[in-house]
Amino acid sequence: MPFEIEILRDAAAVAERGAEHVAEQARAAVDDHGRFTFAVSGGHTPWAMFAHLAGKLPWEKVTIYQVDERVAPDGDPDRNLTHLRASLPPGGAADVRAMPVEAHDLEAAAADYASVLPAVLDLVHLGLGPDGHTASLVPGDPVLDVVDRAVAVTGEYQGRRRMTLTYPTLNAARNVLWLVTGEDKVDALARLRASDTSIPGGRVAAASALIVADVAATGG
Repeated sequence: MPFEIEILRDAAAVAERGAEHVAEQARAAVDDHGRFTFAVSGGHTPWAMFAHLAGKLPWEKVTIYQVDERVAPDGDPDRNLTHLRASLPPGGAADVRAMPVEAHDLEAAAADYASVLPAVLDLVHLGLGPDGHTASLVPGDPVLDVVDRAVAVTGEYQGRRRMTLTYPTLNAARNVLWLVTGEDKVDALARLRASDTSIPGGRVAAASALIVADVAATGG
């Protein structure tokens, strides 16, 4: 994957730069085809990023999808959706498409979610775990080998099963924005930058990608 990378002083700066990039991509998408489709991962940095988006997006022309979600009840603090809803700025009336992880039949629910995804997402935000996972594509899970579905359900990871976008969906995106912070990401970030396919993150191969990382994640 052709990466651009920006190294900033700390996580707060990463969140602010991430918001700038989202706003740039949103303007370009709306100008080109009238709507901005944005898939968002969990984690503290993206929620901080949303705080900088107040007044900067044409929210009525934005559809937000989830990159992944834990199987847990609505409102559970483990749910990415819980934090996403809380992080949207006042007046941020985006169309949020939640992953249906409360469904009895999770496999059918994953197929239903796949059916509402656009053929190509304008922007996908991804994080990176210390073990090299991204989305809920985690080392050793059979979901890593799914190529015939846009959305799949994982095995248990850190106490929860999850629903996740798969590689074909991520790789079809027009742009990927990686936000990577913290000294525990040094090894994983180095391997991501080297396109090391032995980690899940290294197998994401969208046409255009920007990594925004803090100094700590580079070992500096």
